[in-house]
Amino acid sequence: MLPGEFGAATRLSPKALRLYAEQGLLVPAGIDPVTGYRRYHRGQIPRGRLIVRLRSLNLPLARIATLLPLSPQARQAELRAWLAAQEIQLRHRRELIETLGDASQPVTAPGLRARPQRKLLCQERRVHIGELEAFVTEAQERIRVRLQAAGLSGGGPALVHFHGFVTHDSDGPVEVAVPFSGTVEPVDDLRVRLSAAGTDVHLPVAEADAGFPDILRVYDALEAWIDANRLVGIGSPVEIRPGTDGAFLDVTYPITTCEGS
Repeated sequence: MLPGEFGAATRLSPKALRLYAEQGLLVPAGIDPVTGYRRYHRGQIPRGRLIVRLRSLNLPLARIATLLPLSPQARQAELRAWLAAQEIQLRHRRELIETLGDASQPVTAPGLRARPQRKLLCQERRVHIGELEAFVTEAQERIRVRLQAAGLSGGGPALVHFHGFVTHDSDGPVEVAVPFSGTVEPVDDLRVRLSAAGTDVHLPVAEADAGFPDILRVYDALEAWIDANRLVGIGSPVEIRPGTDGAFLDVTYPITTCEGS
């Protein structure tokens, strides 16, 4: 069959036929060595139609390449698993959308407090939201054990710095730190850094409001309060665990005044 005939039978355009030939998904049965005309075998029609169906699902070509050799039963199982993952991703995105534009105000008004200069023993890793709590628990345990091994107090609150956006889809860098006084040698991926003094805006958060994505409303409220009071955030937000006055955690932003305002 000539490409036009084969394309009509499979509903594949000449451009698509060339692309799928280049990608090895639908290689012509033969190519005339003189004219370069491609020819397809009638037996390739079902494969071409299958590619059309799979592309209609917006599957990438690499994924289609792994599905084509499978039996119909195995292919259906793979597609069902893919669809389940898509539905989970869609639910996660719906949860994020529900937090956007929420103008609700926190019960407790944000406040300002001084932040002392501190030495921190830290561990940083890129994590998705589903990995966050396990990482925070593991990291602060390692840090406290290291501090205690050096004869230092490691009983202060944990500081969780969010240097990027952490969601189900985004693996932002997260740094867990514990303040200390004295000297300790860092090991492996633990490191020591100095945190400068300054001013933080903070908001205590109850455990019921600390889960994802509800806690995003706390971040939005703090950012709105910073803007309304003509302040400027100058660093990554930090969750302090545990928080003040019995709160599950405090969300804090380092801020400064807006010059010229």
